[in-house]
Amino acid sequence: MASKRTVNAQNLEALGAPRLAALMIDITKGNAVARRRLRLELAGETSPKEVAREVRKRLATLARSRSFVDWQGVRALAADLETQRRAIVETVAVADPKEALDLLWLLLDLAPSVYERCGESNGMIGSVFDEAGGDLGPLAARARPNPLALADRVYGALVSDDYGQFDGLIRTLAPVLEASGLERLKRLMVALSQRPIDRPAQKKRGDIGRSSLASTHAVDVVESRRVRIARYALQEIADVLGDADAFIAQFDEETRKVPGIAADIASRLLAAGRAEEALQRLEVARPAPASRDWPDFSWEDAQIAVLEDLGRTDEAQAVRWECFQRSLSAPHLRDYLKRLPDFEDVEVEERALDHVQAAPSMIRALAFLVAWPALTRAASLVVARSEDLDGNQYDFLPHAADALAAKFPLASTLILRALIDESLTKGRATRYKHAARHLCDCASLAASIPKDGAVEPHEAYVARLRREHGRKTAFWALVG
Repeated sequence: MASKRTVNAQNLEALGAPRLAALMIDITKGNAVARRRLRLELAGETSPKEVAREVRKRLATLARSRSFVDWQGVRALAADLETQRRAIVETVAVADPKEALDLLWLLLDLAPSVYERCGESNGMIGSVFDEAGGDLGPLAARARPNPLALADRVYGALVSDDYGQFDGLIRTLAPVLEASGLERLKRLMVALSQRPIDRPAQKKRGDIGRSSLASTHAVDVVESRRVRIARYALQEIADVLGDADAFIAQFDEETRKVPGIAADIASRLLAAGRAEEALQRLEVARPAPASRDWPDFSWEDAQIAVLEDLGRTDEAQAVRWECFQRSLSAPHLRDYLKRLPDFEDVEVEERALDHVQAAPSMIRALAFLVAWPALTRAASLVVARSEDLDGNQYDFLPHAADALAAKFPLASTLILRALIDESLTKGRATRYKHAARHLCDCASLAASIPKDGAVEPHEAYVARLRREHGRKTAFWALVG
């Protein structure tokens, strides 16, 4: 049973309304955000209309604000915005969805001015606007605004979206825009893309950037942004309508040959039941062999999906195997093995893991084997190629050492020593605390490692560190 001193609803209720009221007044002194929250709660006791009036007044004040908000004030501003958002969706929307929708638009319209006057927010401000953007769809579905008027509002929002607060807006509101609203928005965006732009005389064009090949003018930036907004919007409208041809039309012939773009086009054609055409689009955009080591498989995954749809399963399997062999792609190997007959997959898996162990990049091979998992092979790889361990891979190697520690203490120790050596040799002081912890882990593992001369004993390793790095007192102070 909770103590009478535990802060919970039951114990607070026992204090009684008068005492709680006095406490709230005292606690919120000097806290403007908390005071505004109380005013909203009091307004809610009167009517949702009063809450709407308070929210509208606060949003207007925020829209007029121009003072810089430093990192210490960002939390309070984020809390203020969240308070307004919750009042809109939890109180006003219950009684008047249309009024709530209008207020939510006003809140989202604040994004540019808020971002421009804020210091680092660690995502706190952005998360509020993201939540508000997510609220638009359900609230619009309840408010049922006129589709044509909504299309105009969406258009205005997208052309002023400098900070991404309206990302995915068309898809979110598509059910409420309906066919008529989407068609109107499409016409507006086409007109935007075709609108002529006034170009001042060469002498009056303001340069905002310059390279050895050309200069960048303010008018060029404006035009590029305008075209980009229209293109992205028209792509999203095409997706919502399931119009593959309209999506393709947003790219010129050369751009359609970019592998990633071709993959996007192919996926739309496949969804439209046009698999043969999708394969043709992919073929003319086949990536050059030299550019395919980096693990971006959008083109290959699109090709696999199309081949499967066409019933060319053997060819799809060949692409999966090639993706695995080229870049040690575990998802492609799993998909490949899953489609093999019973018992055949075991033999192929062993052959695949042999290929991984022989890979030129020791770190990529180790990452694969640890994640698969094939820890016996991972440990064997570490012991055989310990000189290839890159101690600068601190985002992955500690995880590998932890995974191997229980059954393969020697391999785990070699990884930890690579991390320690990197930190001390390069004088990376910010990693000393981690290196000290790794050295402690090495000491714990030492008793499980055979003293057969295959690896330097722990005591000898520590003694060598003291000889070579004895003057790094910040590190040794952490070791103790």
